[in-house]
Amino acid sequence: MPSVKRCAWCGEDPLYIRYHDEEWGRPLYDDRRLFEFLILESFQAGLSWITILRKRAAFQIAFDDFDPVKIQAYDDLKINELLNNPGIIRNRRKIQASIANAKAFLALQQKTSFADWLWAYADEQPPKPQWARAEDIPVYTPRALRLSQDLKKAGFQFLGATTVYAFMQATGIVNDHLLDCHCAERSF
Repeated sequence: MPSVKRCAWCGEDPLYIRYHDEEWGRPLYDDRRLFEFLILESFQAGLSWITILRKRAAFQIAFDDFDPVKIQAYDDLKINELLNNPGIIRNRRKIQASIANAKAFLALQQKTSFADWLWAYADEQPPKPQWARAEDIPVYTPRALRLSQDLKKAGFQFLGATTVYAFMQATGIVNDHLLDCHCAERSF
């Protein structure tokens, strides 16, 4: 039986494989889930994504299931609780950025859905994969840079172009499955 061809980055780890096959690159339109990925991607900065995946359940509990209303109200007591939680990435700047990002997210939602705002940065719906080799995939694109700048203008923090591009990949705003990956042309 032939083996299933996947993007090389997911390797052999069952958690990574499940994430690759079931989530990564699938167009996501739910504001709350988009917010979750935005927070997780900001915590991933400087780390491997598998580290975040392994801590995802703890993040969901620690960050009140990524409820932006609750997160925007976090105080010093909650920040200290998070800083002492070994189940998550304990970085004060990233925690504080999450609070700022919840406030910015809620402010943006007063004008439009977060999904509609983000998907304006997609060229196609759904986007088509274009890469034959992993080394050809850029670390960010001009669209990611523009989205990063626009997020910052809207009050979001800790979301540089590389982090934003990873977010765009994860949520299907771009489709960077390799051309020979079994997920590349799948109808989502």
